[in-house]
Amino acid sequence: MAATRPYRSSLRQEQAQQTRRRILEAAAEVFSARGYASASLADIAASAGVSVESVKVHGPKRALLLASFELAFGGEAGEASLTERPEIAAIAALADPEEQLAALVPLIATANARTSGLWATFTAAARDDAEVGAALAGLLERRHADYGRLVDLLAERGMPGAAGLDAAGRRRLADALSFVMSPEGQQQLVGETGWSQEAYAAWLLQAVRTLVRAAGER
Repeated sequence: MAATRPYRSSLRQEQAQQTRRRILEAAAEVFSARGYASASLADIAASAGVSVESVKVHGPKRALLLASFELAFGGEAGEASLTERPEIAAIAALADPEEQLAALVPLIATANARTSGLWATFTAAARDDAEVGAALAGLLERRHADYGRLVDLLAERGMPGAAGLDAAGRRRLADALSFVMSPEGQQQLVGETGWSQEAYAAWLLQAVRTLVRAAGER
């Protein structure tokens, strides 16, 4: 019996993680389709195929909104930096900053496509719910910190525009990258204007390269 306990514990943990992921994926769909105020825990439970009590374990609703966005955008819920993700770490290890951008920006463009509707729900809910607003502020702060790390990395690799920037210049560039690479841009250009996702991704890469190179001219 003692030998089987670790296995059973590991199996229960894996099943719990799978259930949580299913709940968060369902939450993303429900929030995107119905908005924050109209979505209910019962809606999420029905979509996930679990009980409402199971959903409540991972709630309240604002926690589900934040975690579902983190999962949809970065592949897992939690406050860890995107730079800790294996695929991002592999990109950060590249020696050529142009190759880094060419690998990173399409990943961000795809993540924006996955989350544009959910992001609209998130920002709308933040205007009416102070606690959702606080969660959004924390998310934006982490996003800006990630772009600050990107700017530092590009500068260390000697990319023209980023290299030689002082601290204030690096903050401004991180501000600009956080803005242009946000899900709002994807929603406007693809969802509202009718661009293809491929055209958006190509534009985004060119826009990022232009911003970085122009940063050193200010």
